[in-house]
Amino acid sequence: MNPAGALAVAPQAACPCGDQQAGRPRRYADCCGRYLEAGTGQTAPDAERLMRSRYSAFVLQRGDYLLATWHASRRPARVEFEPGARWLGLQVRQQRQTGPDSAEVEFIARQRQPTGRAWRLHERSRFVREQGRWYYLDGDLL
Repeated sequence: MNPAGALAVAPQAACPCGDQQAGRPRRYADCCGRYLEAGTGQTAPDAERLMRSRYSAFVLQRGDYLLATWHASRRPARVEFEPGARWLGLQVRQQRQTGPDSAEVEFIARQRQPTGRAWRLHERSRFVREQGRWYYLDGDLL
């Protein structure tokens, strides 16, 4: 069951993050769905998987997941979504470990705003692992 206002995606549908396996889109249930959906008990095993699942959470307007995966030191009080905005795709450029419990992921996310204007978010995000769980810390726009 999705939280109020969240969009639904069928488990067998292609995952919003666009990840592929053997040249084919991965199913939501086998990709980000296993982290976003209640009851799975699974957490992202690395910074890239967390970044991909957070992108899917933006697509699906899952503020609950975004807040839960945001590091407490930087977490906003709430996440708001722009009505009518549509996420169009994600490209992961690079993922690298910066320490035993830290990593960076560079990505480009594309969005179409309600005005019809296309927009690209190019960011290098920083992640930290605490007690075995990865969290988004912050990022730099590139």
